[in-house]
Amino acid sequence: MSGHSKWATIKRSKGKADAARGKVFNRLIREITVAARMGGGDINSNARLRTSVASARTANMPSKNVENAIMKGTGQLEGVSYEEVSFEGYGPGGVALLIECMTDNRNRTVAEVRHMLTKHGGNLGQTNSVAWMFKSKGVIRVPKSAMAEDPLMELVLDAGAEDMVLDGEEYEITTGFESFESVRHALEKAKVTPASAEISKIAENPVTVEVENASKVIKLMEALDELDDTQHVYSNFDISDETMAKLGKE
Repeated sequence: MSGHSKWATIKRSKGKADAARGKVFNRLIREITVAARMGGGDINSNARLRTSVASARTANMPSKNVENAIMKGTGQLEGVSYEEVSFEGYGPGGVALLIECMTDNRNRTVAEVRHMLTKHGGNLGQTNSVAWMFKSKGVIRVPKSAMAEDPLMELVLDAGAEDMVLDGEEYEITTGFESFESVRHALEKAKVTPASAEISKIAENPVTVEVENASKVIKLMEALDELDDTQHVYSNFDISDETMAKLGKE
């Protein structure tokens, strides 16, 4: 297991995936606002907005919050103007990092990201130094209790999914960027409610991280993820189950 999957699993095991509910809502609000500003407030004609609103509903965000975020994006309500900015860099063990932020102060965000990378043994890279290693994929997580494995597998593959694997108490479904909507719609039609559904960046060639660097990579990912302006942190690291077990004993 690597990249997105490994980091998502680590966050859940540490109880951090849903603990900071306010931070999750803040990230979703920024995404909805920017999506509405760029493509308009109609979810039927704005695929990015449709995806971000669906994610907000999955996270149980109140409808009023969603409506306000859309109206701020379209200019119907006053609000902070965010811009998207991405950073590329490297962490311990040579792992690649792709950090996506939304900010109202680019200089502040650059300084914070650079500081965290330096503090935890990483460094910023040049534009396109690592972005080419990642591809946009849909990642949908469905609780095991939602549907039996075989019919769920048949359902999502027929809708265009690329793969489905069991990860703990959830199935992780991977789709191509283009088929994400059709798979999500098929689940919705079958009355299957995902635990999460998002467009993610998946590394095609994972880098194996051994024990001496594994904990450093995890601490760096946590530090970057906790920055106020961070939306997503992606990496190409792979940590084996054996290494994870050793880390758990430390």
